[in-house]
This record gives sequence, structure tokens and C-alpha cells, in this order.
Amino acid sequence: MRILRNRKTLVGLILLAFFVLLAILGPSLAPYPALQIAGKPWEGPGSAHWFGTTQEGYDVWSQFLNGDRAILIVSFLSGVIATVLSVIIGVAAGYFGGLADNFLSMLANIFLVLPALPFLIVINSYLPAGNKSSTTLMAVIISLTGWAWGARVLRSQTLSLRKRDFVDAAGIVGERSWRIIAFEIVPNLVPVIASSFLFTTLYAMGTYVALTFVGAVDVNAPWSWGSMLFWAEGDQAAASGAWVWFAAPGVAVALLGTALALLNFGIDEFINPRLRAAGLTKKGLRAAGVARRHTLGLTPVIRRNATSAESRPAEIIEETV
Repeated sequence: MRILRNRKTLVGLILLAFFVLLAILGPSLAPYPALQIAGKPWEGPGSAHWFGTTQEGYDVWSQFLNGDRAILIVSFLSGVIATVLSVIIGVAAGYFGGLADNFLSMLANIFLVLPALPFLIVINSYLPAGNKSSTTLMAVIISLTGWAWGARVLRSQTLSLRKRDFVDAAGIVGERSWRIIAFEIVPNLVPVIASSFLFTTLYAMGTYVALTFVGAVDVNAPWSWGSMLFWAEGDQAAASGAWVWFAAPGVAVALLGTALALLNFGIDEFINPRLRAAGLTKKGLRAAGVARRHTLGLTPVIRRNATSAESRPAEIIEETV
């Protein structure tokens, strides 16, 4: 596939596959449960405890291996729920127009301006104690503030598609609205939907880690890298020299976010012709005749002119962004 030739996409897939594998195998590979005393307090990294121990004597390596699964479950489940809401609301608003468009657009605008993190903290404060440890419930709550951006993008794309000839032809032959949306419009929005899903998943991951770090959710059940950051900050790991305790989950969260961002950038370059030159390798840029440094504020665009007799060299132009 052409999209897999993009280095951003390939690196993102490799990183994401590593974290998925870690979520599957991590708990079974952990020497101890996350909250089991395994040694003396504040032991440094060594053969007995690769990442050292915490103030209570918990094994940091075991906590790290157990911390990936909850974040991935919440992030991807929230991404799926938010993307489904985005598709339903955004496509419906763009296709039907009129009063439906006005109402759904107003609803999306309301959720766009809501301060997400304080809003989620308030919602969590009203939940019973037992429900704060439910990954499914957390994914649903986070998705409530993550669908509006994708809905706005899909609405604008649907407004463009609904005037196309193939959509008009489907309406003329008597196809129902839901069939036109499902079989004519949505298949043409798959790259945009995929990009929206990755963006929402990245948002959900950061939001869940932030909620755990500030103690707005149960920090011990399920265990996550946000829980490690919460306890490392509370027990003053940095002042005690236990840098691995907070560095390991911090770097892991950053790399997981990088994987999702690289996949998003790769899909963006695939669906946006104006960005395809940015996805070329150095060798590809030289072969296409594109300068590696461009005028500030201008985007390089490659246009290949071909006649019936012969193919002319690529014409390189710069257009304003």
C-alpha cells in the first residue's frame, strides 16, 4: 500500500504495535503485582529490580509492565465511541442541512467550547466510588468531550460531497437517504474518519493520564502509567533520586502519543495532495526536483504535465498556504 511507504506511518505502526504487544503480554511478564511489596524502600535499579523500588518497596518494573493495558483500553474505546458519534452527527448535519444542520452544529459548538478537563473532573466527582475504576465508563465519559471536532470536519466534507454527481444520481434512482449516506458518502470519508479516530484516541490518552495524575479517578484500580506518575509525585520521587519511577511512564506516554501522531500525520499526507511533497524522502525530493528549503509561507506543490506523445518533467511551483 502507498500509505505504508511513508516513513511517519511506518514508524508509528511499529511503535503502536510494540505498545499493543506490551499491553497483552506485560501483566504476565511482570515479576510481581503492581501493589505488592517486593523489596526495600528506595532501592536503585539493579538485577533484582530493574527499575528500582518505590517508597513502599513496590517493584517499579512490575508497575510499568502493568500500566499499559488500562490506557490503551480507555484510549481506543473512547476513540471508537467518539468517532461513531462524529460520523453520525457530522455526516447527518452535512447531508440533510436545514434545521437538522443548525441544531447538530449548535450541539457540536457547545461541546467544542466546553473546558474538557474541568468538565470531566466535575462529572467524575458525582460518580459512585466503584464506578470510578471502570475503564468502560471512563471511555464513555471522555468520549463525550472528544467527538465535536471530528463532527465539524466530517460535516464540512459531507457538504462538499453531497453536491457530487454520483450522490445526485443515487437520489434520482430512488435510493433512500440512509443508503446514500452509508454506501456513497461514508466510503469517501474513510481517510478523514481514520484521521479523526487517531486524533480522538490521542486526546483520550492524554485526558485519561491527566485525570489519573490529578487523582480525579481511582489511581489504583485499574493500574496505569498515570497512577505511577500520581504516586511518584506524591512520594517526591524526584527529590529522593528515584528518577526512573516517573521517567519510565512519562517516556512511555510520550512515545505512545508520538506513535498516534505519526500515524495521523501519515494519513494527513496521504489524503492531502498539498502535503505529499512533505512526505517524500530526501532521495525522492531530489528526484522530483523539489528544493529541501522553501520560501517561508509557501507550500511546494508537484504538478506533472503529460502529453499523449511524451511525459514532460515535473513542474515545481510554490503556492501560498
